[in-house]
Order: sequence, then structure tokens, then C-alpha cells
Amino acid sequence: MLADWAVNEFSEAIDTAWALIRSGDPVLVEIVARSLQVSLSAVFCAGLVGLPLGACLALQPFPGRQILLVVLNAAMGLPPVVVGLLLYLLLSRAGPFGFLGLLFSPTAMVLAQTLIVLPIVAALSRQILANLWEEYRESLQSLGASGWQALGTLLWEGRFRLLTVLMAGFGRAMAEVGAVLIVGGNIAHVTRVMTTTIALETSKGNLALALALGLILIVLALVVNGAVFLMQESGKQSVDDN
Repeated sequence: MLADWAVNEFSEAIDTAWALIRSGDPVLVEIVARSLQVSLSAVFCAGLVGLPLGACLALQPFPGRQILLVVLNAAMGLPPVVVGLLLYLLLSRAGPFGFLGLLFSPTAMVLAQTLIVLPIVAALSRQILANLWEEYRESLQSLGASGWQALGTLLWEGRFRLLTVLMAGFGRAMAEVGAVLIVGGNIAHVTRVMTTTIALETSKGNLALALALGLILIVLALVVNGAVFLMQESGKQSVDDN
């Protein structure tokens, strides 16, 4: 009897979730739009810093380079809640940047996701460009290519792989919950995103909205992974054609 009740409740929740998606529920659309805005902004910022940093680490030897590589690789495994806690301390009223008033705002959430994605983008792009440099170094040097010309060539040759790095960063940002919950506060109509809403609504027993957002997250994950696969195949095809 209890099992039948649970099955019926779950079935009703799924039906309601599909109804929310089909009808374009305003609350659902708002949360999804804010999630995309925050995560895309974070990936853009991480790419803006991480790609040049990865290129510098791949092509330019300098003092402390190995230490920076170790720190970067270690930062890839840093727990997101620790990132959120550190950022909270920096942005709180008692912190050094409290005067900016960024805590519990979408900007703080973008900063948190940027700090999480940045090491991933920088470390993976460094590895890609380092491998390409080893492959093309002799050819570029024999042609007398300058540093900027060599970098431009490597970026073009590795464009598909670098795009997959950004897509991987986007997937990581979209799935983040701990850090954005700490610095965003999960405020309705202000900082509520898909992952934090799923956690909140599940704890409240509102499975319909949580399931609807979960289904959308799954679709986004499939789209991102499909895009990464297609980019990798395009990159392989481009190499084979050359």
C-alpha cells in the first residue's frame, strides 16, 4: 500500500514537471535563464583569463612556473564549498571587499563559478597548447615565426580542443551548488539558480519543480557532452584532412 502511494506520488510529480516545462512556467524560465546567465558569464571570464594563462604556461618558461603549475593543478580539485567560503569572507561586510556590496548577488555567483572553472580552463588549455608546441615547434622555428605568430598558429590548430575545454567548464559551472549557495544565498527572483532550487524544493517536498529543473539540467548535460564529442570529431577530421 505504501509502495503504491509512493509510486503514485512520484508519477504525479513527473506529470506536473512535464506540464511546467511544456507550459513555459514563468518561475521555471526565470530560474533557467539566470542559471545560464551566471554560468555563461563565468565561463567567459574564466576563458578570458585562463586561455592566455594556459598559453603563457605552455610556451613561456619563467621563474616559478613549476610552482604555478602545481598550484593550478591542485586548484582543480579544490572543494567548491571552500571556494564559496573564502569568497564569502572576502565579500562580507567585515571582509576587505565588503564595501562593494557584492555578497548575495548574481555577480558574487559569477565570481565563485569563475574561480572554480578558471583552473580547469587554464590547466587543460596549457596541456593542449604544450602538446601542439611539441608537435609544431620545429616547423614554426624553421619558418622563422615570431612568438605571436606561433601562438596564433597553435590557437588555430587547437581551436576545437580549446572549445571543448570551455564546454567542459560550462558543464562544471552549471552543476555547481555549494559555492553559489554560500555567496548567492538562494534568494527568490535574485540569486536562485537551478541547482540551488533543486536542493531547496526537494527539502520542501516540492518534487515537481525540482524534477522539472533536473530534467532540464540533464538535457543541458547531454547537449554539452554532445557538443564536446562533435567538436572532438571535427578536430580529428581537420587533422586527418591536413
